Amino acid sequence: MATRTDAPTRREQILKEAARLFAERGFHGVGVDEIGAAVGISGPGLYRHFPGKDAMLAELLVGISGQLLTGAKRRVSEADGTGEGALLDSLIEGHIDFALDDRPLITLHDRELDRLRDSDRKLVRQLQRQYVELWVEVVRALYPALTEPSARSAVHSVFGLLNSTPHLGRPGALPGREATATLLHRMARGAFAAAAGA
Repeated sequence: MATRTDAPTRREQILKEAARLFAERGFHGVGVDEIGAAVGISGPGLYRHFPGKDAMLAELLVGISGQLLTGAKRRVSEADGTGEGALLDSLIEGHIDFALDDRPLITLHDRELDRLRDSDRKLVRQLQRQYVELWVEVVRALYPALTEPSARSAVHSVFGLLNSTPHLGRPGALPGREATATLLHRMARGAFAAAAGA
């Protein structure tokens, strides 16, 4: 007999496989039956968890935007008193974890965001704006000479850098997770310092 804890686990499996398949073959290139087969259930069985592929895509893209914002807010609250440099490092580490661990979601966002319903797309954009503004506040506190537009531009540039990891090769093609994370972190901090002329 299934327990309540089984449902979220199965739902997470479905979302993970849907993200992988959508990223590999495109949203329209993947059928419900294929997603079901990837998690060991029939395509129609997916409808117990999601009304359709559109709902999976929306949950993936809205979900990751919400998770990034929630994670960043948690890092800000946990960093109370540690200084802006340590807080920026923490934010960078969090985004690097996302970039290295959730590569299919980055690809999905780049390719499939326009497929969301207007309301879901607006929600993604709203969450992303809040995420950017949180970073801008931290960057400006660390580099007070940066204007708000310059700080925002630097934040977007760093996101572009970090989010480029899906295009750097297949998983495993990079020099190892720790070395890659260290390199990305140095590049991100260097980009902020360069923007501030530091």
